[in-house]
Amino acid sequence: MSTGFDVVRGVVPLPVETRGLAGLVGYLQKVVAISEMEIQKLLHDQWDIFTRSVQPVLWLLLFGGVFGRLRVLPEGFGNYLDFVAPGILAQSVMTISILQGITLIWERDQGTLQKYLVSPMPRSALVIGKGLGAGVRGAIQALTISVLAVIMGVRITLNPLAWVGVVIFIFLGATFFSSLSLSIAALVQNRERVQGLGQLILMPVFFASNALYPVAIMPDYVATIALFNPLSYMVDGLRELLVESTAVHFGLWVNLGVLLLANVVMVALATKVFPRVVQ
Repeated sequence: MSTGFDVVRGVVPLPVETRGLAGLVGYLQKVVAISEMEIQKLLHDQWDIFTRSVQPVLWLLLFGGVFGRLRVLPEGFGNYLDFVAPGILAQSVMTISILQGITLIWERDQGTLQKYLVSPMPRSALVIGKGLGAGVRGAIQALTISVLAVIMGVRITLNPLAWVGVVIFIFLGATFFSSLSLSIAALVQNRERVQGLGQLILMPVFFASNALYPVAIMPDYVATIALFNPLSYMVDGLRELLVESTAVHFGLWVNLGVLLLANVVMVALATKVFPRVVQ
């Protein structure tokens, strides 16, 4: 049976220095190889899919159901369930991705990571591949949450092009938060610290975004934080694409541009600090 390293080694026929179309194809092959290994982990532990779906389902059922009766939104924002469903989806993707660093420490302890780092695999391909793997998990979560949302009466769009956009935003968000988690893992180099810092980041980032309430009703200091919070742009993009009847704040192209820029910065940072995880 081939190992993950055998798979990676088999798709690295080109030297890292290769440029042009062939070099780009080779680079993409390496990214896909890492993503495939992340997906294989998911397929070997299908119980993980179920357990990770419980929290967002509870958020939507309990939080969305209760607050939907309180009419907490200003006029023009529509039904609260319609408003909050994309926020719950974004939160579930962030939760999956922000704990990627724990897997990285586990791979280091098993010796797998060292094999990657001595191979001709570009560090950025490792970072992006792991982010895309988290995105696949997030896409599965999106399906689960969307089905439940429809059952609860949320007016989910059926436009295929909009769903392509939803998947793009899911993968951008997953790659950003996965890269953030990998950077933390490389810096603290300890599984318990990665988990602790991940949990410390989750709630402030979530509550200081527009996932649960619009920017328009936030206090000024929270609204300022939300403007610098990548999760806000992920939520706003998903809200515009996924739901037919709720208001958005930033606009689709602003959301996409900010997330792309945030990914470039965070992937570059994670690539820079990545080798430190084995020091």
